Amino acid sequence: MSDTITVTIPAALRPQVEGNEEVSAQGETIGSVLDALKGQYPSLIEKMFPNGDGQMNRSINVYVNEEDIRFLENLDTKVTERDQVDIILAIAGG
Repeated sequence: MSDTITVTIPAALRPQVEGNEEVSAQGETIGSVLDALKGQYPSLIEKMFPNGDGQMNRSINVYVNEEDIRFLENLDTKVTERDQVDIILAIAGG
């Protein structure tokens, strides 16, 4: 059975999740958690995957226990309810 995973949302994306600082969904991997969130918050997923091709927006990062999923198993990164999952916006500048 899948765990319920809590995901923290940055302020800039909170309008897509009804102003919530955190959202929860069931899943065993980051990908399955995001799939579950798609039904509740479709505009969040549209921001995260703007081309609809499964490629995450480069300015949005997902961390599990302070590690970027791109350096783990990306969307196949396994999660449990004990894990800290954060969506972080990359900051560009010059």
